[in-house]
Amino acid sequence: MSDAIAHYHDLLASGTSLAAESQAALEKAQQNRGLLFGTRPVCTVLRPRFLTHAQYRLLHEVVKTLLPAFQTIYDRAIADVHFRAQFRLVDWENELLAVEPGFPCPSPTSRFDTFFASDDELWFTEFNTETPAGAGYSDALTKLFYALPVFQEFQRRFLVNPIPAKPGVLHALTDSFKRWQGHTSDAPRIAILDWREVPTFSEFVLFYDYFRAMGIEARIVDPREVEYRDGKLMAGDYHITLIYKRVLIGELIERGGIDHPVVRAVRDRAVCMVNTFRCKILFKKASLAVLSDEKNAALFAPEQLKAIAKHIPWTRVMEPRKTVGPDGNAIDLVPWASTNKDRLVLKPNDDYGGKGIVLGWTVDQRAWDEAVQTALALPYVVQQKVKLPKEAFPSFDGGALHVIDRMLDTNPYVAFNSYMHGCLTRISTEALVNVTAGGGSTVPTFLVEAR
Repeated sequence: MSDAIAHYHDLLASGTSLAAESQAALEKAQQNRGLLFGTRPVCTVLRPRFLTHAQYRLLHEVVKTLLPAFQTIYDRAIADVHFRAQFRLVDWENELLAVEPGFPCPSPTSRFDTFFASDDELWFTEFNTETPAGAGYSDALTKLFYALPVFQEFQRRFLVNPIPAKPGVLHALTDSFKRWQGHTSDAPRIAILDWREVPTFSEFVLFYDYFRAMGIEARIVDPREVEYRDGKLMAGDYHITLIYKRVLIGELIERGGIDHPVVRAVRDRAVCMVNTFRCKILFKKASLAVLSDEKNAALFAPEQLKAIAKHIPWTRVMEPRKTVGPDGNAIDLVPWASTNKDRLVLKPNDDYGGKGIVLGWTVDQRAWDEAVQTALALPYVVQQKVKLPKEAFPSFDGGALHVIDRMLDTNPYVAFNSYMHGCLTRISTEALVNVTAGGGSTVPTFLVEAR
């Protein structure tokens, strides 16, 4: 892969107008297509992410092994309220678990956040089972990059293949709807549901266009616009039968209450919603603590335990307790966490976009100890630091080519909690690789090999 990256950069630095033409084409295409996160372009660099076939196969194999382990703790949490306490759900979340979704999978569409520390060292740091974003952006950027002059030249020597994600999302939605409606065969009427002011609104437009192109009726709907009347969930005169839920459940309840029209319609089986209220169990950062905690080891098969040890960073809910540390030694968690800040991360149990995350090695001891106290007062997890990979990515600005090292993650999408499809890559100059947190960029992901 290093040869492919070097050749791509050499093309841009060749002294021709290739870099300037490609930058102009990328900017114009993103503006025309509305590929914006808020007001800034989704992609700010001229090179896509390249994955080797070996890396992609490793992703597939690890996902395939870990997903049954996540399913095991989900099933146990649904059946056993005492076991479920490990996930630190709040009261209203526990209440909504009783709502039967109409199909078995709590998260028909989801996404792992992972890092390739090396070609064969892979860490899974989060599991987004509630509102996995980015598939629309990634697929749209793939099409744009094919049209860039530099990408066309690159293909003279290297074979590239896209890794589409939107088809998997569509399949997850429509298959869940079929299961929900039972013996009838009505076509779904989709509502892409989220607040109109969110910076990802342009991705909703991408999905709206995609659904319509596939012959499926769809609208982008704000939760404040819906009514539940006469047994139907309505947005004006539009009867919604399938919700593609992009709004966070916590925000929906915070703004609309437990009796919001969406909640009542889902509870009454008047509308199908993907993902379900039950997605909150595995969405909790504590799900990784449940996997890696020694007290739960008996739940997993030997190959699952091996994969957990190798690919899930040591994670614990932050609380006063004795446990086994990342080195295999018995520790007293709170004082140990205080004295080991440079190898630890604190994460809110239920948040997104990098909010509330504290990287121990970036703060002084006083700030870290204050963060530990916050973590003890609120549901937080403490997680072992993983090595963040870096790659050089080029951009053209001010009439010059700039090649800068950036951190990058690797985020495989998952359908029906059973198999991987598609892959999102985000890059950043900051240690926190998250576009929502600001400063990051999404790039398309391609499989690459020499011709």
